[in-house]
Amino acid sequence: MLDFRIVTFLTVCDTRNYTRAAEQLHITQPAVSQHIRYLEETYGTKLFCSEGRRLTLTPEGEVLRRTAAAMRNDELLMRERLRTGANGELPLHFGVTMTVGEFLIARPLSAYLLEHPGADVRMEMGNTEELLGKLRRGELYFALVEGYFDRTEFDSALYQTERFLAVCAANHRFACPPTALRDLLRERVLARESGSGTRDILEKHLAAQNMALSDFADIVQISGMQAILQLLERDVGISFLYEAVARKGIRSGTLREIPLRDFQVEHDIALIWERGSVFAGEYQDLCRKLLKADMD
Repeated sequence: MLDFRIVTFLTVCDTRNYTRAAEQLHITQPAVSQHIRYLEETYGTKLFCSEGRRLTLTPEGEVLRRTAAAMRNDELLMRERLRTGANGELPLHFGVTMTVGEFLIARPLSAYLLEHPGADVRMEMGNTEELLGKLRRGELYFALVEGYFDRTEFDSALYQTERFLAVCAANHRFACPPTALRDLLRERVLARESGSGTRDILEKHLAAQNMALSDFADIVQISGMQAILQLLERDVGISFLYEAVARKGIRSGTLREIPLRDFQVEHDIALIWERGSVFAGEYQDLCRKLLKADMD
């Protein structure tokens, strides 16, 4: 069982406030302070520093947070395994980004469920930033994400690689036929919200060419891929998204790719989990099972 003072430490990490941590743990604020002081004395280092009313982790505190979070998540999963039996299937309590959830996971997950009818499955959808937060708090065991993540904090396995492309309505008219990213700056861009993997990928590739989303004539922020697709088909703007998302519209003739000489982008979709987890081998095995199910 995870030491109760480590539980207190992780709760303070989540809330960045002793009072809110005490409320969540149903203990007094002095008790929270005592637990943190005990850990600081035990490890011989300061774990938090104050910036105004908000606590921030010291570098040493961040090391402890990452290690303790992996221990907490492993304990939660161990409890599930003990409850269901040592030979039971790994519980699928996981998260997926919106793109993965709406366009990539249905086929492999349905095949997996048909092959494992007793599987314990709970899937949550959110943007990359939200899922990383849930992993840190132990609310998910693993996640499938297309956004960037800290590889010093999370371990990963490659799930698949997808093309990332510029897309518009099939009948969209440009003032001049575009051949490069800068030729699109007069267009309205339909973009995902900040924190989404799709938005992050686009912004990083624009920055590599000394450009930003703000350089475009207009930006409309949309939090769902289905809504973006519907708006694209109604020719109210252009967008940048995965080929898997646009494939149906391209094949049906309602959408088309905008070929650009300076935007040949591929990006990995990864299965990620807390670094140092004792269940790493099982997560990798699960990734292989999902890939096999998708190919069968």
